[in-house]
Amino acid sequence: MTSKFVRAAALLFPGLLAGAFQYGAVNVLYAFRAVPLDVRFTFHTALMRVNGPVMQTLMALSILSTLIFAARTRSRHRLIAGIACALEVITFIITRFGNVPINQKIKVWAVSGPPSDYAAVLHRWELFHFARTGTAILAFVLLVTILAGFITNTAEPLPDDRPTANHEPACATQI
Repeated sequence: MTSKFVRAAALLFPGLLAGAFQYGAVNVLYAFRAVPLDVRFTFHTALMRVNGPVMQTLMALSILSTLIFAARTRSRHRLIAGIACALEVITFIITRFGNVPINQKIKVWAVSGPPSDYAAVLHRWELFHFARTGTAILAFVLLVTILAGFITNTAEPLPDDRPTANHEPACATQI
């Protein structure tokens, strides 16, 4: 059985990651669309400067905590936690090779102005953001289904399935 700390970390960090991306997709993205481009680019650049170290750390903690959880559990839970971990790795890959290069372009645009195809580039950034938000949320949902007991493990009883102290041991002799 995995420790409470490992289970808590496997929920906390992926939940924070999914929540942060979801907040960006629902609130920040639509706020970006409502302001003039120069304001958007300036704010986007400032936000990415602050978000960079925070989100990188959160992604690393999400992957690590889920990987440790997967390694310390068995059977069906290990498989599902492994899938969640893979989804978190995919979230990182989308961010690193999709969003980050576009963020670097936006940083230049904030100073020099956007190119003629800026709308298509911003649309690509949004698609990457929705994709990483989806993978992060799906990973979190998978972990919740395991840790909340919606999916039972065939090889490892859940805490509620353990015998209580009122049960006699199997090897008890009768007098």
